[in-house]
Parts: sequence; structure tokens; C-alpha cells
Amino acid sequence: MFSIGQLSKQTGVKIPTIRYYEQMGIIAAPERSISNQRRYTKAELDRLAFIKHARDLGLSIKDISELLKLSSKPENSCHDAHLIATKHLNSIKSRIKKLKRLERQLKQIIAVSDDGNIDNCHIILSLSDHNLCDSEH
Repeated sequence: MFSIGQLSKQTGVKIPTIRYYEQMGIIAAPERSISNQRRYTKAELDRLAFIKHARDLGLSIKDISELLKLSSKPENSCHDAHLIATKHLNSIKSRIKKLKRLERQLKQIIAVSDDGNIDNCHIILSLSDHNLCDSEH
């Protein structure tokens, strides 16, 4: 059995986050000791490690909850898990494209040499007038 502090140390999940996951129902409320201390099992430690890893990969709580439901029925097909992971990957790819557009635009804005006062600063002017940008972002 593990205390909430031990669970936090072993998984890297902060104590308030563990409590939040309990409130959301993605980890079960643990047994309590005689002194009312939370006591977690190895299965709960493993579940929290799964959640932490999924969050580190950027999965939403909703998707994690669905994956946990799927994992509770090991005899089922892996198809739905693949769909969730694929949807998330596509979302990441879309965000990367947008970030690359932002990077190009910022490089363009920064590349203009400014030796004058701030009222003629290309960065300030570009941020004030979206028409000075070469693309939508």
C-alpha cells in the first residue's frame, strides 16, 4: 500500500492532481487507514502512471478516460484505441503546422533591421497592423 505522498513521488504526479483525478473518477477513491490516510494499491499506482504518461503525450482527460475504459476489457479489439491515438496525432500535426507558420512570420518580423525609435519599430508596427504580415495565423 502507498500513501498519497509515495504515489506522488513514484509517478511524478502532484498531490493536488491526484486528488483532482479522484474527483473526476479516473482513479478510484482509495481505501482509508484507521487514521483516515489515503492508501493506494499497486494497481492504482500503475493506473496513475498510465494517466501521467498519457498526459505527458498530450492526451486529453476525456481520451485518457476512454482509453482506461477500453483497457478494462482486454478481450476487446484495439481499434478504438488506435482511433483515439490517430486523432490525437493528427491534432498534433495540425498544431505543428500552425507553429511553423508562426515561426516563419516571427522570423520575418524580426529580420527587419530597426535602428530608430519605438514608434517606427517594425515589430511594434507589425503587431499593430495584421496587414503587414504575409499570412494568416
